[in-house]
Amino acid sequence: MLIFANDYLLAWAAYGFAALGCLLVWFRITRPLWRALREPLRLIVAVLLLSPTIVDPARELFAPSIAITALDLLFKVGTNAWRAVADLALYGLIAFALYALLVAIRWPIERRIRQRRAQAVDEDTRTLRERLRDDEDDDEYPSVRYPSRIEPRL
Repeated sequence: MLIFANDYLLAWAAYGFAALGCLLVWFRITRPLWRALREPLRLIVAVLLLSPTIVDPARELFAPSIAITALDLLFKVGTNAWRAVADLALYGLIAFALYALLVAIRWPIERRIRQRRAQAVDEDTRTLRERLRDDEDDDEYPSVRYPSRIEPRL
């Protein structure tokens, strides 16, 4: 049983590594998309790749939900497909509820930040000639930075 447990953990580690790799590639693919489209697509793929479902309740063995669904529908064996779809739906619902909460918190904060930036930007309506005239009047620094220069003697 010890060897089986190690194989089980090794298989989950390999799947987790591959799923994170696929998730990183998906993040890279969705980078140029609009934010309101990019974040839900990333969330959907994360839920599909990272949600487990129980295969054998007696031994508490889990497997990826998407793999169980695909294999049960493809080979028409077992009745775990409906359980896996239900788990996917439940995890998806929880993930989207948390995402909606995050957006509800983030949206007013970002709007307030945008308003502050818009107020901070002070547009100068003067013409170039007026700016140059004002710059000539405001000369506080001497034209020569260092009035005396000392050179070393050899």
